[in-house]
Amino acid sequence: MELCQLKLTLLLFFAVCLLVPSIQAKSVSYCDKKGEYAVKVQDIQISPDPIIPGKPATFTISASAGEAISGGKVVIEVSLFGVHVHTESHNLCEETSCPISGGNFELSHSQMLPGFTPPGSYTLKMKMEDESKHQLTCITFNFNIGFGSYVADS
Repeated sequence: MELCQLKLTLLLFFAVCLLVPSIQAKSVSYCDKKGEYAVKVQDIQISPDPIIPGKPATFTISASAGEAISGGKVVIEVSLFGVHVHTESHNLCEETSCPISGGNFELSHSQMLPGFTPPGSYTLKMKMEDESKHQLTCITFNFNIGFGSYVADS
């Protein structure tokens, strides 16, 4: 049960929101180093960093598209120390305004992880597809979850 909640929670992790001083930019790698993706990711910011279980976390993904995108989906895979722990998909238009015009755009999501989320070094893989299931981008980046309270707040 707790593992299912962790998986569900981690998927909902990526986000784009207002920037605050504790935000840190993350290094992004493309899944296929030689791939020519239609969507280019410029930046990922996570606040706070490290993420604290039981506290709100925000992921901000800044990207650009060469042409308009009318819809699609985002698939997230999360691993802890190289072990797959969660997969989730979202309608692209629920994460950003659609249609996405050619040019710069952001994906955003905020979530609070349960207090029992294990601390450690996580890897997130994000794939974005258009409505025809054509892959628009595929990136990976690392993020950390620190120690949080294992006791529920009153």
